[in-house]
Amino acid sequence: MAKNLLIVESPAKAKTIEGYLGKDFTVKSSYGHIRDLVKSEDAIDINNNFTQRYEVPADKKQVVSELKKLAKEADIVWLASDEDREGEAISWHLFETLGLKEPDTRRIVFHEITKPAIMNAIENPRKIDYNLVFAQQARRVLDRLVGFELSPVLWKKVKPSLSAGRVQSVAVRLIVDREREINKFKSEAAFKVVAIFGTGRNAFKAELPERFSKQEDAEKFLQDCVKAIFDIKSLETRPAKRSPAAPFTTSTLQQEASRKLGYSVARTMQVAQKLYESGNITYMRTDSVNLSDTALNAAAAEIVSAYGDKYHQQRKYKTKSAGAQEAHEAIRPTYFDKHTIDGDGSEKRLYELIWKRAIASQMSEAQFEKTVAKISISTRKEELVANGEVMKFDGFLKVYLESSDEDEDNQTADGENAILPPLTKGQVLDLQELTATERFSRPPARYTEASLVKKLEELGIGRPSTYAPTISTIQNRGYVVKEEREGRQRNFRVLTLKGENITKEEKTENTGAERGKLFPTDIGAVVNDFLVQHFQGIVDFNFTASVEKQFDEIAQGLQEWTKMIRAFYDPFHKDVQSTIETADKATGERELGVHPESGKKMSVRIGRYGPFVQIGENATEENGEEKPLYASLRTGQSIETITLEEALELFKLPKVVGEYEGKVMKVAIGRFGPYISHNGAFVSLPKEIDPLDVTEEEAIELINAKRKKDAEKLIKAFDEDETVKVLNGRWGPYIEFGKLNVKIPKDKDPLTLTFEECKALADAMPKDAKKGRFGKAAPAAKPAAKKAPAKKKAVAKKK
Repeated sequence: MAKNLLIVESPAKAKTIEGYLGKDFTVKSSYGHIRDLVKSEDAIDINNNFTQRYEVPADKKQVVSELKKLAKEADIVWLASDEDREGEAISWHLFETLGLKEPDTRRIVFHEITKPAIMNAIENPRKIDYNLVFAQQARRVLDRLVGFELSPVLWKKVKPSLSAGRVQSVAVRLIVDREREINKFKSEAAFKVVAIFGTGRNAFKAELPERFSKQEDAEKFLQDCVKAIFDIKSLETRPAKRSPAAPFTTSTLQQEASRKLGYSVARTMQVAQKLYESGNITYMRTDSVNLSDTALNAAAAEIVSAYGDKYHQQRKYKTKSAGAQEAHEAIRPTYFDKHTIDGDGSEKRLYELIWKRAIASQMSEAQFEKTVAKISISTRKEELVANGEVMKFDGFLKVYLESSDEDEDNQTADGENAILPPLTKGQVLDLQELTATERFSRPPARYTEASLVKKLEELGIGRPSTYAPTISTIQNRGYVVKEEREGRQRNFRVLTLKGENITKEEKTENTGAERGKLFPTDIGAVVNDFLVQHFQGIVDFNFTASVEKQFDEIAQGLQEWTKMIRAFYDPFHKDVQSTIETADKATGERELGVHPESGKKMSVRIGRYGPFVQIGENATEENGEEKPLYASLRTGQSIETITLEEALELFKLPKVVGEYEGKVMKVAIGRFGPYISHNGAFVSLPKEIDPLDVTEEEAIELINAKRKKDAEKLIKAFDEDETVKVLNGRWGPYIEFGKLNVKIPKDKDPLTLTFEECKALADAMPKDAKKGRFGKAAPAAKPAAKKAPAKKKAVAKKK
């Protein structure tokens, strides 16, 4: 048996490291955390300095059992989990759970998975850093207290099965606030003037810096230019430089991978984790832009070798974030001489992005010559301006150019020229065309996942390890959706002067189209408003950022974690109790007006199954009202923006669109969108078809298409039991045995399966748990709303 047991977090990392160490080392994985807070009411003892009770989850018991056995047989146990707070906590949990002894335990960390780094870590072990452990405990305890105390409040006052969290609630608030900014925004139109001048064979553009708010003023300007003389009033040429961006931190990698590769924040971290574990990049959770001397020397050697001396310029970047740890490195390739790697397409693309960014950070500035020409107009006091830029030396641009969030949102500047033709002061220019185009001011941009990460980082909210899970959480819980939305057609006017004639035309453009943007849902907005009203501290940006700073202070040994939690918890708990007793139920209700025929009030609000419009008051014995009419909102509609006219349209459904095979076809909208019902069957409507416009022919076509698809799905049915079928699924053939989906072994032909064989395969599956797809254990059922009080007791109450 090996004398040394080295434990890392992931099996991929274990495999890589095992190749670097000799036969005296056994390398095993803990598969992340091996224990967590118990889910019972005594998870945290509030009256006993927030003492926690932990348990080893069922899916980790076998891992723990194996590690305990190996730890007893080893002389020394090396804890090599990641170097951040979460990693330090994993080492502490291993130490406690495996019953390790301090003299026989070593804690090591490394920033890259290379043989020199691993061997250096082995030669320089340390003890567990309990300040880092306390900081992680403080975060875990605080987030559990917030979640377990706030969630039951939301169940009672908003809707069952909701949840709240310290960082996620702030992220939702940012998105809700931005959406409301956009809804309130009033676009203003102005005319932008651009001229095209000819100089022999070359033509260039010039722009009027001012814009005209009225068409009459723009038209007057063009009219005055009919016989005007245009000449170069001034010509200025000056050198300009552009410097490369710093190497990647977690947040800048997430932003740039989103812009350049279209990756979600979660996908970026998944791919980066693989690159790290396979030894290709340094640790991917960091807020430092620092590079080690070793990295600087390696980058310099590669730049000089590949591009020459003049392309190298050493730079040492300093992190702006106050909480950043400069001892860590930025994200960089492990070996700068590896321009690409083996791996799948996503791994190669992300690696090349990291390599380019790190290499570019140590390269020379790009040098340009910028020219600005001011052009006078003989009949007007305004001047046109032409800009040109010529690259003199590409420098770092030979490798990499950073993108920005504005790249896709901003329209191309009409007055920009890559290069201006030779010009001289006083030169008279030939006007070929002068246009005044109506342009509209734009509202603030909605957040993408990447720009939300950037905003959270600017506010000091969250840390490298929390960005991705926070953004996944707010989407998984239905508070935010990431989607594409079609724009709308908008008319704009164009005035053109050519020769001595001015023409006017109206053109159409698409505006407001969104791709991959974050939109708040109605329930997200209602929950946000409730928290802002009753728990201002939880969703306050400054408070959330100050909590992060306190975690940093705990990690540095400057603050005692239980005192910090106590200062937060006591007033927070009082707010929870007060809110449960006094707050009204939150529905986001808004009156829309009155029904034009019945005169009854129309309103919109959130219900148990989502947002809906209501005609009439709720019936009571006192008011004698009839039962109100209800209609669910359609996809893309919101309780904050829906109009009376749009609400009335919802009550035109369900509607009969005709008959087929002697049965009525009806169009309606359900919980999952618009559909056609016919003879007990339901057919979903495609997104491009408006349910109000469905024709009889379209409905029949959709019904037949659905039948055809269902027929192709069925491979075999059985007379012995109509609930047993062999079907074609997304991942190949399978058996539907009642409510159980059964995988078909590779050596079985789906077409020749008998009923007895299907039954035998179903019987062979485990019966000790409710099963999901292909016999995998289904997710645990969510607790019923009536059990809310029990869940609220997940932390011990004060006496």
